[in-house]
Amino acid sequence: MDRAVKIVLFSVIFLASQINCQEAILRISNGNTARDYCIVHNHSWTPLSETLDAALQYPLVNLTSTVLCNTSGVNPDLVNGKAVVVMGGDCDLSQKARVAQSLNATALLIASNKALTTPTANDSEYAKVHIPLALMRYRDFLEAQQMFGDVMQAKLYAPPNSKIDASIAVMLLIAIVTIALGGYWSGTCERDRLNGVSGGGGEGKADSGELFLYSPLKVVFFVALMCGMLVLMYFFYSVLVYVIIVIFCLASASALFSCFDAVLDLVGCGTGSFSIQSHNFSVRSIILAAVCITIAVVWGVYRNEDRWIWILQDLLGVAFCLNFMKTISLSNFKICVILLSLLLLYDVFFVFITPFFTKNGVSIMVQVALGPDASGEKLPVVMRVPRFSAWAQNLCMMQFSILGYGDIIVPGLLVAYCSRFDVWINSRRKVYFVSCCIAYSLGMILTFAVMLLSGMGQPALLYLVPFTLITCAVVAACRGEMSQFWAGTTYEVLDSSREPLLPEGRTDYSVEGEKC
Repeated sequence: MDRAVKIVLFSVIFLASQINCQEAILRISNGNTARDYCIVHNHSWTPLSETLDAALQYPLVNLTSTVLCNTSGVNPDLVNGKAVVVMGGDCDLSQKARVAQSLNATALLIASNKALTTPTANDSEYAKVHIPLALMRYRDFLEAQQMFGDVMQAKLYAPPNSKIDASIAVMLLIAIVTIALGGYWSGTCERDRLNGVSGGGGEGKADSGELFLYSPLKVVFFVALMCGMLVLMYFFYSVLVYVIIVIFCLASASALFSCFDAVLDLVGCGTGSFSIQSHNFSVRSIILAAVCITIAVVWGVYRNEDRWIWILQDLLGVAFCLNFMKTISLSNFKICVILLSLLLLYDVFFVFITPFFTKNGVSIMVQVALGPDASGEKLPVVMRVPRFSAWAQNLCMMQFSILGYGDIIVPGLLVAYCSRFDVWINSRRKVYFVSCCIAYSLGMILTFAVMLLSGMGQPALLYLVPFTLITCAVVAACRGEMSQFWAGTTYEVLDSSREPLLPEGRTDYSVEGEKC
């Protein structure tokens, strides 16, 4: 059951959408007074003017009594030459836009009671929509109607935001620190295991909670299960999204407990125990469990709150990634190459190839990441850091820089292997671990640089996988340890009585290699 949960969670960590919200401003006035409201649009679909002076002004008509999926019940004279506000739901946004165009509307605003996200549609639909389209909060429209009455004029414009923001540096720091800590933790656990002081007990024995990938067939089967899970999410998203949220709360609470417990062990904090009817209980464990469960429950209840909940999501996300890197072990570099390469192909296939097979022409990966309803529940698979340059813009709440868990965990599994290999060869300088961390850092820097230059979200694995794999291979070849690094250990968890042996049959876990 525990392994099944890990596979399910591992299947959804790659679903971070590369589509970011594109906020804009709606200026509503009645000739004497004016008020600004937040709207969200898709620049590639409906580009807006960058300044208020350049924006066109339209009379605004209230049609929130309809969802405008067809022209039934709508007076064309009431809509002609005006911007209209309708409710979301019942049909695609592109269909609403085409209906509005047929009525000669000049702009379409879709009121939503849910969180605002970027409006999307089939790529072929973009060319059919010729009027500005955006989402706004329904409560904002009710406020404007109460303030201005039925006589309202509207302007839509999108002031340019600075591409460079300090949040990118914070996100980069979070990713690198998480990778380094996860790799170090994995190496420490491996050293304890070989010294016979791990929780599992004997030398060379795996902890019961660990999941080992030690054969190519097992890796292929693992990735195939991930593909199946993604397809199920595509067809049954409305139900499975809540299942994933519940599983994430449980898994992240458990991961946070493991991280806090390890820190307290490191600082030498006592456990303090008591007995009830011959059962021993640890005071420290009870308090930690209560704290971690409370944090996960608070996140689950307030997960759609923007102002502060991102702090808890990032805390749970870091713990989740650290625990994943510790508990999933790749036995050798060959398995690392196969797994990372397959996951890169998995990412490319479900993002760029699947649009040719879906009905609406949207990739399965993007559809699952965004959800069938653009304003509905989202999968908890990203780190979020507010854009500091946008804090002064209170209209659209907070804007975020995001990074998917998969961009940390997938290269992190290779970093963890490098850290364990350093233990096996008794490398005091941890040359493989340090080299892989540096390669990951450079790959992340390149990812963000390309993102800033192109103005588009980037699939980070496209840069991280080659950077880390090639760097590790070069270091191993330069040190003359490629054969050992490639084959790793013959240790299999199903036969825990066997001690890990290096390919040459040595059991002292030290290999003399040539240095560059």
